[in-house]
Amino acid sequence: MKLHIKAKAVGIEKQTIARITKTSVLDKREDYFLLVDDDSSIKDYSGYAGIIAKDFPQSEHPNIPLVYGFDIGILKPGHIISVDKNGFINVVYRPESQNNIIFATARCNNHCLMCSQPPKESHEYGLVENHLRLIDLINDAPETLCITGGEPTLLNDQLIAVLSKASICLPETNLYMLTNGRQFADETYVRKIAAIPHLKLLCAIPVYADVAPVHDYIVQAKGAFSQTINGLYNLARYKLPVEIRVVLHKQTIPRLLPLMEFIYRNLPFVSHVALMGLENMGYTKINKELLWIDPLDYLDELEKSVRYLHYRQMSVSIFNLQLCVLKPFLYPFARKSISDFKNIFLEECEYCSAKDNCSGLFKSSAAQHSRGIKAFKESLAM
Repeated sequence: MKLHIKAKAVGIEKQTIARITKTSVLDKREDYFLLVDDDSSIKDYSGYAGIIAKDFPQSEHPNIPLVYGFDIGILKPGHIISVDKNGFINVVYRPESQNNIIFATARCNNHCLMCSQPPKESHEYGLVENHLRLIDLINDAPETLCITGGEPTLLNDQLIAVLSKASICLPETNLYMLTNGRQFADETYVRKIAAIPHLKLLCAIPVYADVAPVHDYIVQAKGAFSQTINGLYNLARYKLPVEIRVVLHKQTIPRLLPLMEFIYRNLPFVSHVALMGLENMGYTKINKELLWIDPLDYLDELEKSVRYLHYRQMSVSIFNLQLCVLKPFLYPFARKSISDFKNIFLEECEYCSAKDNCSGLFKSSAAQHSRGIKAFKESLAM
């Protein structure tokens, strides 16, 4: 599914966010883009945010905003899209997907060696208003909604506005926020978040080593380790759930087991620990020599680390790694964790008996991946 589409736009004066419909709408037409295909019999086009069509008699309806010049079959009723005056379309919500996100900001106060979404400094005019509108437009509340970036907490009190809006409009939705946790060192800020009524929020926060110099080097920010750990304690103080994330690469593997011991002894309140395979995007491509290690070459450290937490009744999972590169003991801990719009399987995976239970690969790993990728012929004991 393509989430970013280049089309042509006429009459779109500013960035417009609206829901896709193929049927006539009576109320709040400004909340909808009307998708007109060959089967459409609708004649009244007035009041909509815009018309999406392959061919449309613009000359007969000169005052109606129009988006065209792309495969309109990509879009489905219920999708929420953002369209700018240049015709760039972002699909910002898909009701059929479990991988919907709010991209809070492109800014970040870390510059992690393996960041898959390198930060950008920008004014981001109207960004938070767009987030609030997106939440308003969601009809069927998803089970989960991820808030990511960049670093979401750099929105400061505007993030609290987004979380508050979500807790009101989507009270049954679990919010899952990817954050470096540094802003949470400010206890006042954490207290404000904790005060949001009916908030269902889990913060997923990376800790890359048990010692500050290694963590700070990986995130390229001096003092980050201290701020993150203090932030974790503040979240615990206000009973906000936390997941610890560790990306597995050359810089984290040497201290992986000591890190698990650190988490068990110093962060026993965390609800989950995720050990994550590397995504070959963004800074990872630039820092390949610093980072890349075949999962086959760190399996012993990974197994020891999983056993350490599991035997101490701490919840632990493996993200982004294929079953065929893991030892049998690790199979039950592996999750199908790669977002649907990033996910692929290789040709050799096609007839694998474990494919339905496997995470597959990132699209960015098609050319570089473990030498251990192979198809299972027999069913696995999971």
